[in-house]
Amino acid sequence: MFLDLPSYTAFHTILSLIAIVAGIVAVAGLFGRERQPVWNTLFLTSAALTSITGFGFPYLRLMPAHVIGVLSIIVLAVAALARYRFQLRGPWRRIYGVSAVTGLYFLVFVLIAQAFLKVAALNALAPTQSEPPFAVAQGITFVLFVALGIAVARRRPAGP
Repeated sequence: MFLDLPSYTAFHTILSLIAIVAGIVAVAGLFGRERQPVWNTLFLTSAALTSITGFGFPYLRLMPAHVIGVLSIIVLAVAALARYRFQLRGPWRRIYGVSAVTGLYFLVFVLIAQAFLKVAALNALAPTQSEPPFAVAQGITFVLFVALGIAVARRRPAGP
């Protein structure tokens, strides 16, 4: 590891926050006329780096975060293919939209899990993350992202 653990954690966290902000802007851009190329690139790059750097933490066994990391890398690769190889032509526009929303969901899912671990008030409500407040937070987030994914998939492209 090229950084000590606290510095590496800070780097990983900053990457993930950049990815979330860029992802929100990129996904919002799917509903407008502007293509948001810079935000899309920033989102895909920082989200992929977040997932990749997640594997740099010391661990002894496979964790749920690793599974989410692998799924995220796959989804982001599909999104990058749709955007850069197929230029969002035909079905690739919808594939990109759903992949981008899914990639952003994975980031937000982990953000919520980390918030329940690190924020004292949330941790008091769900110290093991098996309590109802955690399930409700993740459930609401899941429903919102499914609705967003459906909206992106149903949206007709604006203009040529």
